[in-house]
Amino acid sequence: MSQFQTEDTARLKNFRSTAQEQIRQLAQRTNDTIELLRTQRDALRQRGMNLPPNSMDTLKTLKSGVDKLNVSITNLLTELKQLRELVTTASIVNSSLDTGEVLNEVMDTVVRITGAERGYIALVNNRSGAMEYPVRRGIDKEQLEQGDLVVSSSIINEVLVTGQGVITENASKDNRFQGHQSVIGFQLRSILAVPLKVQDNVIGVVYCDNRIVDGLFKSSDLNLIKAFASQAAVAIENARLYEALQAQVAEMTESRDLLTNIFSSIVNGVITINRDDIVTDCNPAAEAVIGRSRDFLVGYRLVDNMLGVGDNFYDGLVRVREQGTPEHMVVEPLLDGVKRYWNITMSPLRDSDGITQGVAIVLDDQTEARRREEQLGIVSNYMKLKLENIQDAANLDVGGQEREISMLHSDVRGFTTFSEQLEPERLMEIINAYISLSSDAINLYEGVVDKYMGDAVTGLFNTQFNPQEDHALRAVRAAMSMKYDLLALHEVLPEEQRLFYGIGVHTGMAVLGNIGGAERKEYGALGDAPDLAKLLQENAERGEVLISEATYERVKDLYECEALEPRKTKGHDDFKLMYRVLKHKKRTGMLAQVNLDDLDF
Repeated sequence: MSQFQTEDTARLKNFRSTAQEQIRQLAQRTNDTIELLRTQRDALRQRGMNLPPNSMDTLKTLKSGVDKLNVSITNLLTELKQLRELVTTASIVNSSLDTGEVLNEVMDTVVRITGAERGYIALVNNRSGAMEYPVRRGIDKEQLEQGDLVVSSSIINEVLVTGQGVITENASKDNRFQGHQSVIGFQLRSILAVPLKVQDNVIGVVYCDNRIVDGLFKSSDLNLIKAFASQAAVAIENARLYEALQAQVAEMTESRDLLTNIFSSIVNGVITINRDDIVTDCNPAAEAVIGRSRDFLVGYRLVDNMLGVGDNFYDGLVRVREQGTPEHMVVEPLLDGVKRYWNITMSPLRDSDGITQGVAIVLDDQTEARRREEQLGIVSNYMKLKLENIQDAANLDVGGQEREISMLHSDVRGFTTFSEQLEPERLMEIINAYISLSSDAINLYEGVVDKYMGDAVTGLFNTQFNPQEDHALRAVRAAMSMKYDLLALHEVLPEEQRLFYGIGVHTGMAVLGNIGGAERKEYGALGDAPDLAKLLQENAERGEVLISEATYERVKDLYECEALEPRKTKGHDDFKLMYRVLKHKKRTGMLAQVNLDDLDF
């Protein structure tokens, strides 16, 4: 309360005390005069005399007027006090934007100036339209329990519908509310209800009652509370709107923070530009991709920082703006002397009317992935196991597994003498052509290239990496393919560079797994199968494909073979028979015209 209000209140209090004292004294003097006249009247009557006519009636009329004046002044001062309280409360209410504070201040003031037993504020829920009672107050300001809602809903509904205040001395005897269950059931007496109205919209009701005293509320109370409720309604609506606005701002802030977090967490770089190609935003990933900080990006033209992306990029940017369709491309800019690989997607940014206001650019930096692919490609060329042959290698048993395999062993005949006549570079070029031919044949029939040993190549069929039921047939077909492909290679080589393979194939048991220590491991085969395949290769003369008896039993129905005695045994006493593969057997009928070597088994 301001100093002016404090002083004004003191003056009003002093005036009220003075006026009431003066009226009290006037009433006392009037009473004294009446008593004195009564005494004189009795004395005069004993002497046969009397007072002037109507003197006593005049004094009584005067006394009655003084009493009425006292009541009027008292009522006037009470109303003045109420008005001042309402003004003070209105000032507090209109200065607050807290709905709860406004509602409580309004209710406390109404209960205080009316002397109501209980007071309620009922508000219409803006969304559901249901009636809510956010404030329930007793005469001693206690907050009534939620279960103590004892009001006349019919009176509240009437005020809501008509927008007019209601006052009753005894609701249970008021003809307007006869038959209303809430009035009868709760035995309601004095009731005062006024609308909370903003312009022509009733947003709620201020309801007061007293279940004991009849006629507690006067018409002056009704008018006074109605005027106050009009101001309070505006304050309540303002507070509700303010809180709704705060909630919207909080929701928008939360959404903005969420979008910012999402924007910042995107792995790919994201840049947004306006219609003038000015960068309006970017995420940390974009800073890393372009190699420029946000301070050098936002607020500057895109062309100033997107260096080396080429004209195709900017042409695509124009198409996105003009046609409103996304663009995808790969660019290879040179940044700080390093070549980069970017996958770029550009999409239009449209407003609510569908008009393009800018472009969003997503940068997917594939530089490291490209480098890994290149390195992997180089490494895979040196790996004995082709990566495409490995299916879920983590689940394979490579610690050591015994299984039946077919092994192909090939060697270039006469290479040692031939190598002495060439320069090293040319020598490597020629031998690589022969080794590549061998590897291609093994890969063609889904074998695993096991080792390169100088001019020798070995291949495995039916390992953990390439399980095959027809592994013996595949190995023989690979060997014959090497033989036939070699003739084609000879057609493009000078006669002095034409060399031949010696090839051996054996089918038998072997132990397959990783061989080596922690620093380096190699996958390989151990046992008689590798040894006998190598021995067959050593027995083969130039251009021959020799197979063991075990392999022969698997392919004899498809290939014509010639039985031979071994030329070398190297301690294998049981090695007494080998077969030279001559050609594929001819078939009759429909298969007669088909070369089975060209089919994929």
